[in-house]
Amino acid sequence: MAKIDEEALAEAYNRALALEKAGDIDAAVKAYEEVLAIDPDDHGGASVRIAALGRGEAPPKAPDAYVETLFDQHADAFEDILVEQLGYTVPMMVRQRLQALNLGPFKRLLDLGCGTGLTGGALRDMVDDMTGIDISEKMVELAHEKDLYETLYVAELEDFLEDNDDEPFDLITATDVLPYLGALEPLFFGAAENMVTGGIFVFSSETMPADVMASRPFMVGPHQRFVHAETYVRERLTATGFDLVEISDINVRMQDGNPSPGHLVVAKKK
Repeated sequence: MAKIDEEALAEAYNRALALEKAGDIDAAVKAYEEVLAIDPDDHGGASVRIAALGRGEAPPKAPDAYVETLFDQHADAFEDILVEQLGYTVPMMVRQRLQALNLGPFKRLLDLGCGTGLTGGALRDMVDDMTGIDISEKMVELAHEKDLYETLYVAELEDFLEDNDDEPFDLITATDVLPYLGALEPLFFGAAENMVTGGIFVFSSETMPADVMASRPFMVGPHQRFVHAETYVRERLTATGFDLVEISDINVRMQDGNPSPGHLVVAKKK
């Protein structure tokens, strides 16, 4: 792999951010395109930022290098930022919904995008055997220190689901994973392939008002996170072999003092 010119990359990226902040969108997009030319793997998520500015097609997902870099950088402060500052309580919502629907206890959990283990911690007493997977090595190290999971992997989710030959799971969770994915077929199909019949799949998504989404299945929102139309989530679940158990409107987190609307989805494999 060719060595990245870090200095040129930093200059172009900072210039792009400054132009974006100043409201010169055309020039900002040009600068982000320069960033992509210097760093095609896109560690800085320039492709996602271009889409967030309403230019170009939304990529099918956030680049692996970007997600890995983002979470490696923020691993140590992750829980403080997410829980204390952004009011993130999705793992406890998952627990509450599973209990309210009288689902569980479970034999085997696969926690996709496990991060530091917030969802694993919320569900530990409902599951015999827990496997966590995350693209960020630093996140997995922090999860490992908590001693919650029987098994932990550092891997990209879709690759893992495609290649995994462990015995199937009866519960798969994906909390705060969809904001880094656009197209959902690989995740949903991969989950279905790794589950027992009747297994439960629980995940959160973020959304926007129907008039903003218009006819789009997904788009990159203003905070560089993917948002998904409810109709698209429903269609893709059905197409990949799931029955919808329930879909609840939730506030995923606070962003700049405003709630981020989303859904908590519980589905069952046919």
